[in-house]
Amino acid sequence: MRVNRQGLIVWFQHMKNIKQLKRYGHIIYTSKRLKYAVIYVNQPDIEEAEKKLKKLSFVFKVERSQKPFLETDFENKKPDEAKQFDYKMGI
Repeated sequence: MRVNRQGLIVWFQHMKNIKQLKRYGHIIYTSKRLKYAVIYVNQPDIEEAEKKLKKLSFVFKVERSQKPFLETDFENKKPDEAKQFDYKMGI
């Protein structure tokens, strides 16, 4: 069974605290310069993980990723012009 996951962006003060973030989810990316990490968490557990992360002293901001709620079905409004033409070999 597949569990839906959602990303959390965690802003922190020092890079030395990244090891502590591992117990709240799967760390995908960390930025040394901007001091944030992207963590993936199972959707049923996201509220609990977000509350726990906000309580940590070195974390000053936690944001949720909106990717699971965005529509990803893209359709062309205009048909491709290349598909309309029938190319024939000139002999």
